Amino acid sequence: MVRPPQSSRGGGLFGEPEPQAKPAPYRANIDGGSRGNPGPASYGVVIRDPKGEVIARLKKYIGRMTNNVAEYYGLIAALDYAQSNQIRALRIESDSELLVKQMRGQYKVKSADLKPLFERAKKMSQSFASFRIDHVYREQNAEADALANEAMDEVSGKSSPVSATPPSSSRSVEPKKLKARYYKGLLQLAEPLDLPDDTEVEILLRPKPKA
Repeated sequence: MVRPPQSSRGGGLFGEPEPQAKPAPYRANIDGGSRGNPGPASYGVVIRDPKGEVIARLKKYIGRMTNNVAEYYGLIAALDYAQSNQIRALRIESDSELLVKQMRGQYKVKSADLKPLFERAKKMSQSFASFRIDHVYREQNAEADALANEAMDEVSGKSSPVSATPPSSSRSVEPKKLKARYYKGLLQLAEPLDLPDDTEVEILLRPKPKA
């Protein structure tokens, strides 16, 4: 009887290694939103393990952006979390048809704001043993949407919301007392303010006593 050759490396016939099982995919639901488009923007991400258990909820206010930019920020946040936690297989679910079709190569990326984000996300996605991105309806993405809205709500009323730009380039706004006059439903400042767009301020009404 002729026996097949044996190998100390084990595995399949003729000493070839047995094919390894594909890693079970983790799932990340992502969403980005902007109130004003462009306007105050944020993203939300919910990541589940292969058993469906939630292992991470991510949310962040990113400053004044468009909806599409916020969607890409959410995608990159999900990819970064997966890479940092040695996740080898990842499935992304998003209700942004534009983002999904751009990542699949079905749509070209024409926006100058989106191109660098797309290129970064595409490069990151290629580092996984298995990567997939699918479009889902908004109802299936409700948790990620809720997180994005929470991030925007949490900065409401603050004078210095977190910005997507590096801290070294951000401007701090010091409290300042200004004179103003209320006339016909409008509050008119006595002097102009040099503040970045979308800066939120608090107003303390203290009528000036009449002489």
